[in-house]
Amino acid sequence: MLISRRKLLYLTVSAAACPAASRAETYPSRPIRLVVGFTPGAASDVIARIFARGGSDFLGERIIVENKPGAGSSIAARSVARSAADGYTLFLVALSTLTNEIVHPASPPLKIGEAFSAVALLADGPYLLLAGPSLKVNSIAELVSWARAHPGEVLYGSVGAGSIPHLCAELFAQRAGIKLRHIPYPGSPQAVTDLIAGRISIYFTTAPSVSGQIASGQLKALAIAADRRSAALPRVPTMTEAGINDFKISLWLGLVAPAGTPRPIVERLAQAADRTMYAPDAVQALEKQGYGPLHTGPDQFATFISRETDKWTAVARNIGLVS
Repeated sequence: MLISRRKLLYLTVSAAACPAASRAETYPSRPIRLVVGFTPGAASDVIARIFARGGSDFLGERIIVENKPGAGSSIAARSVARSAADGYTLFLVALSTLTNEIVHPASPPLKIGEAFSAVALLADGPYLLLAGPSLKVNSIAELVSWARAHPGEVLYGSVGAGSIPHLCAELFAQRAGIKLRHIPYPGSPQAVTDLIAGRISIYFTTAPSVSGQIASGQLKALAIAADRRSAALPRVPTMTEAGINDFKISLWLGLVAPAGTPRPIVERLAQAADRTMYAPDAVQALEKQGYGPLHTGPDQFATFISRETDKWTAVARNIGLVS
């Protein structure tokens, strides 16, 4: 029996598509690994486990969290990027993963937006701008005014060149039109200690790590880098309210799969994320970490990653961290 060229082409394409379609229809049929590039107990690890518990119930298969810390989560990111694109190996990507790949690229460089298929944002926690007691300002306007009158005398802490607190402070300086001086520390606790002691002036961090010091009056929260005020800190204005426009910065975390993962599998995982992260027990657990759930589908998350990449690449380039 003779088969036309068009029919032959149709059968060839259909045969090639069948395995992927079949895998998507039966997904998942075995446990799923969720790789986290940070140590157990870190906020990212806690959030991964919140998703893993609810996602396992939704999908009907276990999601096993695997911690693989090192190199700012780049080791974990690269291991997942090399994995099979079948939905059985996932990665918890964070803002710090993206900025680390921008500022400290390995060879060959890993571009988050190209190496992975975006699934969904899971949660985020906004950054705060803190001032120590030695700096006699109580608002962003007063800080900007003092910094303009004393260029280079406002010292800000970070956890190293290219870290998020470093990039946050430099973006703030650009938007406010002021000059700041960078003082790097080996970790956030040391920076907060020196902020309280008056050895540095300001510091960007998330609320949970400093809520006690804010409540006791040891630190002043000048503004929150979010669209709306925090229920935990209702008296702290947003950056927009304080006069700094287009300054929303959060420590976000999302779910990605290796590039090329079939779209039906990606969408199934996105449904699991949406159902899981907005469950009442998950919301309560997130709030204890200073985070809130997010709702984005794969396309929205892919666009978000692209915008974040452009934003932080521009900041890093502006301060000479990348060419």
